[in-house]
Amino acid sequence: MAGKGVVVKRCGCIDPATGRRRGRSCSRLVAPNHGSWYFHCSTVDIFGRAQRVRRGGHPSQTAAAQAMEAFLAQGVADRTVAGWTVARWLRFWLSTRTAIRPTTRLSHTGYIEQFLIPHLGHIRLGELTVQHLATAFERIGQETNRSGKPHTPCTLAHIRTTLRAALNAAVREGLLPDNPARRLELPTHAKPRPVVWSRARVAAWQATGRRPAVAVWTPTQLKAFLHVVRDDRLYGLWWLLALRGLRRSEAAALRWSDLDLDHAELTISKARTTAAYQVYEGDPKTQAGWRTIALDKHTVKVLHAHQRRQRLERGVHDGAWDASGYVFTAPDGRPLHPDAVTRRFVRLLGTTDLPPIRLHDLRHGAACLAHAAGADLKTLQHQLGHASIAVTADIYTTVLPAVQRRCAKATARLLRSTRRQPRRSNERRSSERCRDR
Repeated sequence: MAGKGVVVKRCGCIDPATGRRRGRSCSRLVAPNHGSWYFHCSTVDIFGRAQRVRRGGHPSQTAAAQAMEAFLAQGVADRTVAGWTVARWLRFWLSTRTAIRPTTRLSHTGYIEQFLIPHLGHIRLGELTVQHLATAFERIGQETNRSGKPHTPCTLAHIRTTLRAALNAAVREGLLPDNPARRLELPTHAKPRPVVWSRARVAAWQATGRRPAVAVWTPTQLKAFLHVVRDDRLYGLWWLLALRGLRRSEAAALRWSDLDLDHAELTISKARTTAAYQVYEGDPKTQAGWRTIALDKHTVKVLHAHQRRQRLERGVHDGAWDASGYVFTAPDGRPLHPDAVTRRFVRLLGTTDLPPIRLHDLRHGAACLAHAAGADLKTLQHQLGHASIAVTADIYTTVLPAVQRRCAKATARLLRSTRRQPRRSNERRSSERCRDR
């Protein structure tokens, strides 16, 4: 139920002694042309919360009173959207998202507080237009990130995704007739595609220091890395990431109860992720993440060796050992922090002469190797835990040069075979004519 309000006259004069507006205390308010009329009232919004509303700029007391009556006569949804700013709605929307993952909440919070509220927060929710959004995103695109470079089209797309989700919720609540973020056009951005570290790319990197955004090793390069780290206590982790394509979060959450080495398979059922360096362990992000992965004999052998190494470490630490049950742990048995896995990989990579890749690029490389070995896309999709086969086909199946050469040779052979067929047919017809004679 809407409450009653008051009508007051205010001005914008600044008191030189305090530096603040005089407001209702200005002595010049008795003049008819000085200041303007405001109304203040209390209402209840669509969510049952009390809200204070103040509107100003009216030329007379009567006009302000009529505006207040018109406002209070509105429906509860209209009063809510008229009283809420974009900033208030974004923060309220995020507070109601109780089922999202911590990493998703962290990214939403960053986009809202760093970009959306500074540029759009002051606008009334019901007055938000596509033009407001276009202007805001143009300004965001002119700002720079921590590296001093302009924000990428990918970053702008992520910001829009957060805004669109929040405004979709406002549409569902009846606060907006439609979502202006759906009509916002942004610069297109192409996802970086994995490329193979060929000799030419390695030479260019050595000469210029520039590297591809996403790159994978050749089988020879991967073999060299695994040889260098063969004595590392987490050798089984590097092998599993490079050959079976697990995500970092999946490998860090893997427990011995998830492994069935007798039947050569492992099950992905948990993921250890980080948000602001805080570790969260929970279910995989999608249903496709729940999967059972087949293991080859050598991988089983590597994991058995890792198990024996872990038992030796347990004996050394004796009572100080943390029986966490994880496959890959710190020397005292505690589970690994996912960021520590990345740092260790970077440190090991620095001891080699190999071209640089990210830890996640081992996953790309595993997909490429499996594809080169003859795995079809459906098998790859299951192995990698993708919800859509389109993701598998579009990103993770960069064809290795050797596979391309085999394909080129096979295509050429097919063409040569097709060209020879008419010649053999003509020779056969000539032989038949000779026999007829």
